[in-house]
Amino acid sequence: MKKVILLLVALTIVIGAPAWAGKNELKIYIWSEYMDEAKMSADFEKKFGIKVRIDHFENVEELMAKLQSGGSSQYDIVCLGDYVFPAALQLKLVQPLDHSRIPNLKNLMPRFFNDYYDPGCKYHVPWQWGFTGLLYRKDRIKEQDAQSWSLLFDPHKKPGPFYLLDSAQEMLSLTLNYLGFDPNSTNPQDLRSAIDLLVKTKKRKNCLGFKGGVGARNEVVAGTVHASIVYNGDALKAVSENPKKMGFVVPQEGTFMFLDCLAITSKAPNPDAAYKWMNWILEPEVGASISNFVLFATPNKESLRFINKEDLNNPSIYPNKEVMDKLFYLKDPGANMKVLDQAWTRIKSQ
Repeated sequence: MKKVILLLVALTIVIGAPAWAGKNELKIYIWSEYMDEAKMSADFEKKFGIKVRIDHFENVEELMAKLQSGGSSQYDIVCLGDYVFPAALQLKLVQPLDHSRIPNLKNLMPRFFNDYYDPGCKYHVPWQWGFTGLLYRKDRIKEQDAQSWSLLFDPHKKPGPFYLLDSAQEMLSLTLNYLGFDPNSTNPQDLRSAIDLLVKTKKRKNCLGFKGGVGARNEVVAGTVHASIVYNGDALKAVSENPKKMGFVVPQEGTFMFLDCLAITSKAPNPDAAYKWMNWILEPEVGASISNFVLFATPNKESLRFINKEDLNNPSIYPNKEVMDKLFYLKDPGANMKVLDQAWTRIKSQ
């Protein structure tokens, strides 16, 4: 008997933990600072007896590369943006949902249950929604100068050091829109104009290159740069901590909005835990706690009564018509994704 036990121990060491070892662990792949990780992990473990492990990505390219190189079998839940969701679906990186295991889907606002990229939430659960804008130092840049993206793109303007957003389709769409083109255009002439402008902007001495939203926000806070393109929730954290020095605005030309969602990976090690998490985050107070922490907007109608009143009245979180009229969705480029990838490679390499 002792020999059998020793053999089992040896096999465990050699081949790793047995299959049942992961049943008390949930693995999530998500943007950094997208929830109060310590509190939510502790609350979830207390309620369900399941530990939560969270890994981060900083841009869409990193996310998709990870999922396609085995991440779909390493993680149970992944956070996907609306415009990248169709590609993940086509590549079979996520699995269809059993709605009977997510009864709290009833709490979603109708517009988010029937969003444009997965009507009926067949494969996803909405997480948060928001948009980008310009985070800037009020002690270095005048408020009126921050009202246009020309602050970054016009070589005659003097914003001081700044960052562009390190995300291919998002940065290209923003630039196309600034130039007056369809922000989702893949027309070669339109893209050539956007590429030329981004390359020229990148080569200017005061442009420090490209950086993800959270990293760029931290650089503005530290004073390394005076302005950067940042997601609204990330930016508003900085503004709330230092409103005298930090400002955030959606420039007059407009910007893109996003709807991030959670999906269960196609080869999730622990789908049972994933379903528990998805249903749990749709509980009204849990959903509100997420939005109150990250300062993005909730898609959960039942959570609205638990949202901080100051946030509900903030058009930089819950936009009024004036802000909404400036926003546009990014669309899945489909077969044209290769064209955008090539454009981004040209921009980064020059």
